[in-house]
Parts: sequence; C-alpha cells; structure tokens
Amino acid sequence: MLRNSWARPALVAGVCALALTGCAGRQKKPRLVYEERPVELLYATGADRLDRRQWDQAVNYFQEVERQHPYSEWSRRAILMQAFAHYQSNDYAEAIADADRFIQLYPGNPAAAYAHYIKSICYFEQIVDVGRDQAATGQALANLREVIQRYPRTEYAADARLKVDMVNDQLAGKEMTVGRWYLRNGDTLAAIGRFRTVVDRYQTTSHTPEALYRLVEAYLTLGLMDEAKRNGAVLGHNFPGDAWYGDAYKLLTSRGLRPAVEPTGASGRRGFLKIPFRKNKSETIRPPAAAASPVAATSTDAAATAEPKANN
Repeated sequence: MLRNSWARPALVAGVCALALTGCAGRQKKPRLVYEERPVELLYATGADRLDRRQWDQAVNYFQEVERQHPYSEWSRRAILMQAFAHYQSNDYAEAIADADRFIQLYPGNPAAAYAHYIKSICYFEQIVDVGRDQAATGQALANLREVIQRYPRTEYAADARLKVDMVNDQLAGKEMTVGRWYLRNGDTLAAIGRFRTVVDRYQTTSHTPEALYRLVEAYLTLGLMDEAKRNGAVLGHNFPGDAWYGDAYKLLTSRGLRPAVEPTGASGRRGFLKIPFRKNKSETIRPPAAAASPVAATSTDAAATAEPKANN
C-alpha cells in the first residue's frame, strides 16, 4: 500500500478545517479554501489522500503546500507527489507538466531522476496498438532512453530498460503491420523498405525472424534471387530453430536455392508479437522514499484521519 511508501505521520486532524470549494463549473475540479496551516499537516494530509487513492484531493493538498510554503523542501517534494497523483488518475498531461516544472526548477536535485522517470512512464502508458498512430511511442522511447543515459545505475534506469524493449517491439510491430499491408497490395518495394527497417533498426525484437522471411518472400517475387538467398542465410544463421526459417527454407528450396543450414525442426503457429506489452501502474516506481522526506522527521503520535468538509 501507499501508506507504507511514505511512512508519514497521520497529522491530519488540524487540516480538517480546510474546506473544498464548490465547482464553479463542470470543467473545474474542487480546490481548497485558503487557510494557513502548518506545512507538516498539509503534506501529511496529501499523503493520506494518496493512501486512500483519492488522487484529486491529494493534488489539492500538495498544491496548497506549494502555495503556502514555496521554495521549501516540502514544496519541492510536493511537486513530485502531484506528478504521481496526476499519473495515477491518468491525467498524463498534468503529470508531465509537474515533472517538467520540477526539472526546470531543480535540475541538479537528486529527485530530478524521478521527475524524468515519471514523465517517461506517462508517455509509455499512452502508447496505443500498432494499428494506430505511434506518436506517443516515439516520445516514450526518447524519454526512457534519457532516463537510462542520465541515471544508468538507478532503479529507474532498470525499469526503463525493460520498457525500452517493449517500445522497440511496438515500433517494429508497426513497421511489420504496414509492410504486410504493402505486400498484400502488391507494393513490394515499399514492403521491403519496412521489413529492412525492422532488420536494421529493431534487430533485437521478436519481429526480426518474420521480417527476414518477408524479405525472402518479397525478393523472390521481384526475381532477386541472390538477395532472397542472402536474407534466408541470415535468418538460418541467427534463428535456425524459428518457424519462420522453416518456411523460408521450404520456399527457397522450392526455387532451387536450398540454404546450407537445415532447420532444427521448429514448426507451428506464430504470434506477431511475442513480447507482452504491459501497462501496469502497480509496477511503476513510487516517489523517493520517506526516509529522505521531511515528513519522516516529525512525530507520529497524533494519529487521526478525518475528511475535509466541502463548501456548498
């Protein structure tokens, strides 16, 4: 649970006097009525709302920390908490804006690593299936790589590397989808361009064996026997046990171009995407541990939780 992640005191009794303003319109979210309160109480109440998965209320309290105590350590951490709460509520644009704001204000702070990370995850979770536009996919890849390059030895980089593999597989899958469409519609040269992109740019993905097979198929269609044989040899050398090589071997052999490498008996149906593409918020790393947070230094004796009252 989130409660264990921040290990903060439940110093929320005094904050209950803060009230939520009513919505001025359907487009606006409730906001807190301004009433000056100790920063510890505001921050702890925001953390409590995170525990309760009340994302909008958590954002309100962390925004109040920023408003009442700007440029403090509390305020700095409140920005990351806002980013996390916005992310959890799928408000990716706001989460990215929060992360960018932190990076601009505190580029040298160790917690900037988390700001870069949560930003990359927001783009990652906006990736759509391969049949649709992949603009978010490119942004996700660029931001995930930035996390890896800037903070290579962190847990954020470790998670980013796993997601980069999934993103590359997604981009390769998009190229394969378009390439197959070209092939079905007789535009063989355009199809070859797509399959070559997979082999050259995404060669470590699960789509490479099929891309090489499709190149064999396409070059045979164009009568380019040497190119077909060369791509078949590459497929056989790197994936001798793959079912796609079994098909390529039969196809080349039927044209008198029997490859030197025998298939190793692989057969059966193939999936177009072998790497599972997961978007699981429970796997996303949470903001930096409370051990470094000012909340952890306060007393935990006053434990009380009460809901803020709303103005009518």
